[in-house]
Formats: sequence, C-alpha cells, structure tokens
Amino acid sequence: MPRPLLYLDVDGPLNPYAAKPERRPEGYTTHRMKPQGWVAQHPGVPPSRVRPLRVWLNPWHGRALLDLADRYELVWATTWRQEANTYIAPVLGLPALPVVEWPVPVGNGPDGTFWKTRHLVTHAAGRPFAWLDDELGARDREFVAAHHDGRALLHWVDPRLGLRDADFEAVAGFARGV
Repeated sequence: MPRPLLYLDVDGPLNPYAAKPERRPEGYTTHRMKPQGWVAQHPGVPPSRVRPLRVWLNPWHGRALLDLADRYELVWATTWRQEANTYIAPVLGLPALPVVEWPVPVGNGPDGTFWKTRHLVTHAAGRPFAWLDDELGARDREFVAAHHDGRALLHWVDPRLGLRDADFEAVAGFARGV
C-alpha cells in the first residue's frame, strides 16, 4: 500500500507572508527570490526591473518534513509549481519533490471551495492525503468528504505564523491513523 500524500503549500505554511512586514517570525531567515511566476505577475515590466520577492523560510521545517517522509510522499501543491524545487527546497534542505501541475488559468473552485481542492482530489486518486495550506475552509472539507474515497486531513495553517510544532504533530498523528 502506498504511503499517504502530504501536499505542501509554500506561501502561508512555509513562508508566513502575512506576518507583520517589519517583524520576521522567530527562526525564519529572509531570502530575496525572483521566480518566473513572480515576474509573470508584473506584465509590461522588464524582468530586470521586477523587485525580488521577500520570502521567509525556517530551515527547521526541512528537517521536520524529512522526518515525515518515511510516512508520507511529500508533494508540492503550490503556485510556485516546479520553482518550489528550484528556490524553496534547497533552502530547506529538501530533495526535489513531485509537483501538482495546476491548470492555467487557475480559476475558482466549485461551490465556494478553494480553487486547488478539486485538483488535489483528482491528483490523490483515492489515496489518503494530508494537505497543509492557509486557504482551507469548511466547504473544502465538505467537498473532499463527498468526492474523495480515501482518508484526508485538510489542515489550515495561519499565514501570519507559518508551520508550528502543533501543525507537524497533527500531520504525524494523521499518518499514524492511516
């Protein structure tokens, strides 16, 4: 039986972008990155004129995620797409991970769900999964319960704080129960 999937979002869980801009959360380091996805959000501006994106990352998260890798298959579920392997994984000490490829344009989800939800249900194809994201709500949980045959944990992460010990404990606990 394959391991459950652990879907990882970058902005919010790993990069607490909603923290006060003048106060980097404890344990995080500041990185300036200019992924193509960021440059593309500035149409008409020459790439050399696009300011790099400020990204806060906590190196401890890489070790904590690697500790979960014996129980989960780690998968990027982020708008960073493959660029998560280029920019985020090396900082965290993670290997290149599989990536969920999103449709372009992204669009809204059905019945008030987050736009990623239906795509992750399709990607999981019945396999159990845990999902760490900052844009999850009750409608997403209802959708997954109605459309996914396997067990699922949709775990909301506060984008002002990023992943905390309790978040990792929740994901580890889910894996023990699968």
